[in-house]
Amino acid sequence: MPGKALILVENLSVPFDRRVWQESTTLRDAGWEVHVICPQGTKRDTEAEAVVDGVHIYRYPLKAATGGPAGYLQEYGSALWHTLRLARKVGPVDVVHACNPPDLLYLVAKYLKRQGAKFIFDQHDLCPELYLSRFDRGQDLLYRGVCALERATYRAADVVISTNESYQQVARIRGGKKPEDVFVVRSAPVVERFHEVPAEPELKKGKPYLLAYLGVMGPQDGVDYALRALAKLRDEVGRTDWHAVFVGSGDAFDDMVALSAKLGLANQVEFTGRISDEDLVRYLSTADVCLSPDPLNPLNDVSTMNKVMEYMAMSKPIVSFELREARVSAGDAAVYAPANDETEFAALVSRLLDDPEERIRMGKLGQARVAGPLSWANSARNLLAAYEHAVKS
Repeated sequence: MPGKALILVENLSVPFDRRVWQESTTLRDAGWEVHVICPQGTKRDTEAEAVVDGVHIYRYPLKAATGGPAGYLQEYGSALWHTLRLARKVGPVDVVHACNPPDLLYLVAKYLKRQGAKFIFDQHDLCPELYLSRFDRGQDLLYRGVCALERATYRAADVVISTNESYQQVARIRGGKKPEDVFVVRSAPVVERFHEVPAEPELKKGKPYLLAYLGVMGPQDGVDYALRALAKLRDEVGRTDWHAVFVGSGDAFDDMVALSAKLGLANQVEFTGRISDEDLVRYLSTADVCLSPDPLNPLNDVSTMNKVMEYMAMSKPIVSFELREARVSAGDAAVYAPANDETEFAALVSRLLDDPEERIRMGKLGQARVAGPLSWANSARNLLAAYEHAVKS
């Protein structure tokens, strides 16, 4: 069965996109010839073409959107043109595997379908919910356009890959896909990548405790909620015995640095930007409590957060807001504040800092979850089953 697969990505470079890289290497190990088209990174993944561990990668220059929805139209138009250009260079394939956002790559997939390819839609995000959560514009004309693009993508797809059961239900009900055409491939951390190393007390900047956030910093990711909760931890709970590190970058990075300063947190909160895997493991190994401050909104409630999985892989206790999929992923490895309640979020952080035995217990529960039922080995089997079904459909 293995043949030639082309994976399309728009919002991250590869191998930096860990999920796409896991999928690529899983397919490679199963005998597929794997090609990936994605944007170039700014500090890594900068080569226009590369063969990495047997995976052929084609990258194009892309300027990230600024200035609201109009900026995304410009970004996506450029990405679509480059993706089609490079797809022609790759030539005919057996499977085209398009990862959203945006829900525009089906246009390239339809071009390849005319040449005999099967189309797998890998739905990383629910774009209508993403639009509502990110722009706060309501169900306006652009929202209806986003919904139309999602419907068109579902119609074109031979197989849909969902990241969790909530997304699977959307594909079946809203997308009208048959149950046998939808496969759940959960995102899972690479356990070999997330391994504990000796804690480094100097990362705590002279404080007894280190709090850590890992992930994207976009408008919907809740870093602002975390910062306000930390200000409450200092001002209302009365604790200054902690240092916090925020690892990652995104559209809201500069705004979050400014908010930290406005809240008077500049001396206790550190923003690293994107860092190497080695440095990431150092921070997480030293952290006492990890933060998952994604607020309740239409997207976050049904989305699996990669950072939660990665915290669990590092045996770390988590503080989260009450979200449906957060509970599915973390279970008892997290404690949950009522949705968007920054005061209770701060109180839960304080409670965990005072209870080292509970932190250890929660960490062990989380590590067991990602090593067992939520492991990539289970996801890999479903990925290969999706490919087999697509080829035979």
